[in-house]
Amino acid sequence: MSVIVLAGTIGAGKSSLTALLANYLGSQAFYESVDDNEVLPLFYADPNKYAFLLQIYFLNKRFESIKKALKDDNNVLDRSIYEDSLLFHLNADLGRATETEVQVYDELLANMLEELPYAAHKKHPDLLIHIRVSFETMLKRIEKRGREFEQISYDPSLYEYYQELNRRYDQWFEAYDASPKIQIDGDEMNFVEDTEATEKVLTLIEQKLKEVRGETL
Repeated sequence: MSVIVLAGTIGAGKSSLTALLANYLGSQAFYESVDDNEVLPLFYADPNKYAFLLQIYFLNKRFESIKKALKDDNNVLDRSIYEDSLLFHLNADLGRATETEVQVYDELLANMLEELPYAAHKKHPDLLIHIRVSFETMLKRIEKRGREFEQISYDPSLYEYYQELNRRYDQWFEAYDASPKIQIDGDEMNFVEDTEATEKVLTLIEQKLKEVRGETL
């Protein structure tokens, strides 16, 4: 029995794969709060003012979600607390957070991660799945889903932000060591639109889960 967390840049297909996996495993899906997030549009309108507030909002929601997910078997999260630091430190490096805000955030995240095993009665997820997509695919997906505040036409500076975000995910995945992990090539296997690719991805994940559990393949 396993708890699975997904990771990946904006538009990678995390929500789609979360739904597919939860249905495949007969478990519950936990989604990041986006459409009902009243802070997110404020952030896109004024990143320098709202970057810290947005990250604290997300950190709180992710901590709540992973506590719930880790209490049962086979639950799937479309984004987790483990990649939270990547997102906030990118904004901090872009000058959108003060040194004090970074210090407060880092200490809060460290406390949450230390507390997580006691709150959830489980040390870590059983598997992290990173969906890697090219920058071009990322931009196409963002444009296709049509959230106005995410569009480069809404704010041309988002181009460089998205480019740097996509680049940093590769570094983050290489350094991630909180649990077993697997990387899916979302360009090569477009599970969002191709049923054959969906079956291939689900098979790869199932094989990895069996390996993690020590089962015979």
